[in-house]
Amino acid sequence: MIAPSILSADFARLAEEAASVGPADGRPGADWLHVDVMDNHFVPNLTLGLPVVQALRAATDIPLDCHLMIEDPDRWAVGYAEAGAHNVTVHAEAAADLLGIARDLRAAGSRAGLSIKPNTPLEPYLDVLRHYDTLLVMSVEPGFGGQSFIPETLAKVRQARHLVDTGHLRLLVEIDGGVNAQTIEAAAEAGVDCFVAGSAVYSAVDAGEAVEHLRSRAVAAASAVHRTAG
Repeated sequence: MIAPSILSADFARLAEEAASVGPADGRPGADWLHVDVMDNHFVPNLTLGLPVVQALRAATDIPLDCHLMIEDPDRWAVGYAEAGAHNVTVHAEAAADLLGIARDLRAAGSRAGLSIKPNTPLEPYLDVLRHYDTLLVMSVEPGFGGQSFIPETLAKVRQARHLVDTGHLRLLVEIDGGVNAQTIEAAAEAGVDCFVAGSAVYSAVDAGEAVEHLRSRAVAAASAVHRTAG
């Protein structure tokens, strides 16, 4: 799955930028549209909030993947689910009641996602992840686009992939940060299901073609791992 991040899009043309990665000319288009919500408290940047998500929901049929890099997600997360987001992800480092958030997000009609920063270990959250649908591993420090991929974060991806494959967890493994044509193969080999890509998509001449190029590289890398394992 490929989830273009609108953090790298032209904010003055968000509806058009969403359409540019949608289905066209026989291409399936993006699987999700990743929406980075930042509050200038949890991370040192301010982006967009609920009104923009509501407007995007009305402008595109691509499922919205809302990544809340905010303080007090216990208070705000459900609003994004109620606005029609398909997946709402909160940060483990910011939430007070992770079980309650997962329950409330699902009750409001969205999937529940849990994100961890590059230096946050996975182990303390293994039990709570049984209540989540998505694990978002940050492969850069959250807050800004255009950062370089941190390869050491793939150890957590491999750990999560093993737990999913052995039936200990049932969730989708997502990665966000520095994903491009050069790094996506290693991430796919480690076991990522969904790849968030910002500048690699929206800095391309053809954003839709960039999505398909990333997808083909990820599929090829994952297939090679499966063939070797077999």
